[in-house]
Amino acid sequence: MAQVDVIRNGIIDKLLAISDKDYLMALLRLVDNSAVEDEKIKLTKEQKLMLEMSEADIQNGRTISQNDLDKNDLEWLKGK
Repeated sequence: MAQVDVIRNGIIDKLLAISDKDYLMALLRLVDNSAVEDEKIKLTKEQKLMLEMSEADIQNGRTISQNDLDKNDLEWLKGK
């Protein structure tokens, strides 16, 4: 099970044990106020440039598999 699922299930288990209405209402307000919004994030010129460069790398085949990257990292670490 993913770590986030373990955390979520732990929270649910603890919530089920709470019987204090005021405490539960306070938790509900906390969760409602911290809900994720669909707010747009503005990128800087540098961030946009990095994304464009990444897209160009992908389109031109300048990529490496995770397995090869891991091997390269291990070789680099051994050389230190």
